[in-house]
Amino acid sequence: MTQERLERFEANRRRLFGVAYRLLGEASEAEDVVQDAYLRWERSDAVVSPEAWLTKVVTNLCLDRLTSARAQRERYVGPWLPEPVGTGGALDPLETVEQRESLSLGMLVLLERLTPPERAVFVLREAFGHSHREIAEILEANEPHVRQLYRRAQQHVAEARKRFTVPPAQARKLLEQFLAAALGGDVPALERMLAEDVVAWADGGGKAPAMRRPLAGRAEVLRYLLILGGYAQRIRMTPDVVNGEPALVLYLDGQLAGVTVPEFDGDRIVALRTITNPDKLAFFARQNI
Repeated sequence: MTQERLERFEANRRRLFGVAYRLLGEASEAEDVVQDAYLRWERSDAVVSPEAWLTKVVTNLCLDRLTSARAQRERYVGPWLPEPVGTGGALDPLETVEQRESLSLGMLVLLERLTPPERAVFVLREAFGHSHREIAEILEANEPHVRQLYRRAQQHVAEARKRFTVPPAQARKLLEQFLAAALGGDVPALERMLAEDVVAWADGGGKAPAMRRPLAGRAEVLRYLLILGGYAQRIRMTPDVVNGEPALVLYLDGQLAGVTVPEFDGDRIVALRTITNPDKLAFFARQNI
């Protein structure tokens, strides 16, 4: 491969990873897809539009993996959550609200409800601004069918999505208040911050301590947080930005043990998503070396 072709691929690498991660919800798998695309690029002949060619290759590789991933996730131990990724250049683009929202753990979980083609159309349209015609070329489908897939995807997502408009600065402040209350066992403060119908998920994948079912309701979630607070001497939590959202990184006895991402509605927490599966923390750990 010539230096020029290598540089052309590297100029697209971050965007390709962003496509693959949004489609798969797994950073390690997204890395594999991008590497596979590189090998195909290395063997390819002259390409008129490298960006379009690479996007097509990555998208179709992801579609193949999504089909097998569904069967694997049905056998997954406990709730399945996406792999957390530190927000930065690896997740480009992040310029618009839609692009940032497409990265949130809540949205990635919602996208699991879509068929692989619906998910591909939704991501390419919402996060990357591709036209219906461009998406049709990527998927080798006709444009009316792509429009139908997009409408169907929008409907599925809209049925479950809640749009919360909490400014980043306010979310960071709320996160710090939540951290202080959780570690301090401040029951009144936690009760004020937790919505009555709050839900907490934890993904340990059978490889790390985690609840096997979602906890629903303020009382159950509060009980869980107070148990966590009992380990305050061994736990260190630091604020961070994960998947475009304010988050808490948990260290147990100095070792990375989990990532918790709260979802806010106003000044209340409506959802808590925690990933403790060490396999899913590996990419995040490498980002923070």
